[in-house]
Amino acid sequence: MREGENIARSIIAQAGMAHKPTLRLWINSLEKDVIRQGFGSLRQGEDFLPLYKEAQTRQISDWLVGMNLSRLYTLLLQQKGVDGPFSVGRVQTPTLYMIWQRHHEIETFKPEPFFDLIATVQTPQGNFKAKNDQRFKTNEEALEMMEKHSIPLNEPTRSEIIKAEKKKKKTQAPSLHSLSSLQANLNRRFKYSPSVVLKTVQDLYEKKTVSYPRTDCTFITNNEFSYLKKQLDKMKTSAGVNFDTHYQGPRPKYVQDSKVQEHYALIPTKKVLTSQQISALQPKERNVYLEILRSVLAMFHDDYHYEETKIEVSVHDLIFKTSGKVEVKKGWKELFGAEKVSKEKEETTLPQVTKGQQVESVVLPKEGVTKPPKSYTEGNLITMMKTAGKTVEDEKAQAILKETEGIGTEATRAAIIETLKNQKYIMITKNIVSVTQKGITLCHVIEGTLLSSPEMTAKWEAYLKKIGRQEGNQRAFVQNIQKFIHHLIATAPDKINATPLEKSEPADRASVAIVAACPTCKTGSIRDRGKFYGCSEYASGCKQTFPKTFLSKRLSPTQIKALCEKGKTLNIKGFKSKKGNKFSAILLFKDGKIEMEFASAAKK
Repeated sequence: MREGENIARSIIAQAGMAHKPTLRLWINSLEKDVIRQGFGSLRQGEDFLPLYKEAQTRQISDWLVGMNLSRLYTLLLQQKGVDGPFSVGRVQTPTLYMIWQRHHEIETFKPEPFFDLIATVQTPQGNFKAKNDQRFKTNEEALEMMEKHSIPLNEPTRSEIIKAEKKKKKTQAPSLHSLSSLQANLNRRFKYSPSVVLKTVQDLYEKKTVSYPRTDCTFITNNEFSYLKKQLDKMKTSAGVNFDTHYQGPRPKYVQDSKVQEHYALIPTKKVLTSQQISALQPKERNVYLEILRSVLAMFHDDYHYEETKIEVSVHDLIFKTSGKVEVKKGWKELFGAEKVSKEKEETTLPQVTKGQQVESVVLPKEGVTKPPKSYTEGNLITMMKTAGKTVEDEKAQAILKETEGIGTEATRAAIIETLKNQKYIMITKNIVSVTQKGITLCHVIEGTLLSSPEMTAKWEAYLKKIGRQEGNQRAFVQNIQKFIHHLIATAPDKINATPLEKSEPADRASVAIVAACPTCKTGSIRDRGKFYGCSEYASGCKQTFPKTFLSKRLSPTQIKALCEKGKTLNIKGFKSKKGNKFSAILLFKDGKIEMEFASAAKK
């Protein structure tokens, strides 16, 4: 609505009609009755001037930052021998910096060994493992703790169950979808990029099957709840599910009139598609529509019920703990099917034991190693921007962090990610985000400036929204942006001169094509080096290369990409043996080398 207000009023101003009175059609649905109702209660245009001011201020500040700082950094880096152009933006650059921070954490991570004390507890009802809370740096430290408590190594010893609690718990269905949560969810499940999700849900909106997509709200009003409840049986049939409606009335987690500003959460319109119509949709449209439909059905479904068990065992006064979970009733979870669960997150089913029960335990140190943070996926980037870098899955924590407003807007975050890709700052390989050398270079030279501060950018966003609420001043904000730009113009040259940078290759090699992410070091990229394909991180120690010609057959970039990403190619014709005989084979990538597999053997 803000951006629409800016577009409309900018056109009106260009036409010289800004002095004319206006009336505003304020609707958040393309349903015919909603449109008629909106035209029946047109609102005064001047009531929405603050929204215009907010969007205009965002537009002006973004233009000032982009126009001045893109040129500034491009020219300064060119003087240092680094070819550009370099695009800089009020939101895109701190977003890139957050991605690089994770990249840097992974790159510089040094695994460290640690030791846990694990007790294998033996009971008539069954055995289970429990762990002491303390973590030890060495095996000797762990053994000293055992010796301190007179615990024999790898021998059964008398122990006591000092805690055996069972609690019945339940969780409500997730909140209704905003655009961000839908993008993150579908990226996790189907690897759809945020821009693909936005385009798909926009197409569904234009077909009048879902509500307005660019929403950051997870609530609906009582009006929407009323029509959804009336359509409930039809929605169940469309989704191919049948369950007893557990919650008949609106609940605060989903329905709050006061929480809905311009747009409510993503929901189906009154034009609920039939199962046949859903089947006829394109695959992406079908998956997006069903996700939105099921999120609404979950609101009426029963909670997810489970039983949580917590056990504590005392082994010579050293406490070992474990917990487990038993599913009692799937409730709303049955709507979404089973999700893959990593072994680390698998819940343990524990035997029935009682407090005070005497048992035997075998205690051993277990070695582990610290792990680096995980690389971002494209879906993570949306959450990262929304929480200004604090990527959390917990809904309550997200609700608290939402007060910081994040960076960007619901409507622009996907476009910012696409900009970073188009500017060759980041690469997406199998949904994993990595930073290119160009992106790393920019991050090095903006480090320590406000351009690298997502928190500051989030505060800017928060102030822009204050302007929309008539609590902030447009002139003051733009003046601060101007001071910020002048400061960087004055300080950036010294910062860049003091930063060690890799010079670009000569012009005849500057356009070296990236073929794929390096499968060996996972950091660099395999590039066309003229006579061979090699990793861009050669100087850092990665020696991975691929030949341009293998057994008299020239290998294409597509075939090298298949080796890097899939570990094998399709069947390739035209190889020549030492005797000059031609043959076909499938190339395999194993342990950094190319091996061959013959098509006839592969079929067996």
